Amino acid sequence: MLSDMALSRPLARYSLFESKDLDEARERVARVFCPHRLDMIGRGGFDACHNHVAGERLSLNFIQYGAKTLIAPGELKDFYLLQIPLSGGAAISNGSARYYSCPDRAAVLNPHLPTTMIWDEGCRQILVRIERKAFQEHLSQLLGATAEQPLTFDGPLDLTSQAGAALCGLVMHLVDQADAGQSSLSAGGLLARQLESVILSGVLEAGPHNYTRYLRPARSAVAPRHVRRAEAFIRDNLDSPISLEDVAAAAGVTPRALQLGFRSFRNASPMALVRTERLRRVHEDLMAGAPGLTVTEVATRWGFAHLGRFAQAYKDKYGQSPSKTLQSGAAMGFSE
Repeated sequence: MLSDMALSRPLARYSLFESKDLDEARERVARVFCPHRLDMIGRGGFDACHNHVAGERLSLNFIQYGAKTLIAPGELKDFYLLQIPLSGGAAISNGSARYYSCPDRAAVLNPHLPTTMIWDEGCRQILVRIERKAFQEHLSQLLGATAEQPLTFDGPLDLTSQAGAALCGLVMHLVDQADAGQSSLSAGGLLARQLESVILSGVLEAGPHNYTRYLRPARSAVAPRHVRRAEAFIRDNLDSPISLEDVAAAAGVTPRALQLGFRSFRNASPMALVRTERLRRVHEDLMAGAPGLTVTEVATRWGFAHLGRFAQAYKDKYGQSPSKTLQSGAAMGFSE
């Protein structure tokens, strides 16, 4: 959905700087965000670019560094930061949360928790800087009461979910508007403020956080018991061979009934869930980066016998090769 963006530098009409000098890039980016450590840790050429559209409570930004970079701002203090990769990805450490952000998984950085990131070579991102005070006030308005505890996001924001896709679509629409010379945010006024409010609400709806249960009414489980039993069986047996017949037997229905149940209530097949859950387990193990760990060992552990197909499926989901994830996890010190 972002492939067209990958061919250009978004927000080019609002360029702040372009530079091949690391120190200049560090100082110029800090003017919009905060002082931070910025080090080149890869072999690629450093080619920094920062474009910026300012609004009242948030700003749109495009940043690239070209080379693989380590970025360590510590606590952001005054702002939340939504990062949407257009290409490549980044290993994120924000407080105790550690994960990999790629074009279908945005990062939301909490200002009151220490942050360290490694951006891959070729990583290009849209960043939405949201004023911390304004975000907390917006949350309180939605709650109808003062939000006493700091708003704290937990892990990545899924851009493939309905809420995540809607949020991403709105942000990219505003980027497209700015590229066409018609930025609603920079124009100010009532429309700009309403758009900002929609974005703030969108982040709250799409991202997991400590106020989620208060903003999203609880829903009863719609899927029938045999679908839920099948899902539990799959997650409990991912390290063993699993066939459709095995799952159906555990759920107490025929394979055909199981397939129809998944299609109706999960819009997927049972075996698609097996692959998705195994890829997730592989990703978690690679990010842990245990000493001596190999991609082959992890893939085999979770039932991927054909390494070529596995590597492609993994890259399609996480935006980089398994070996790069393993390197990023070890570099970030994700292993204990």
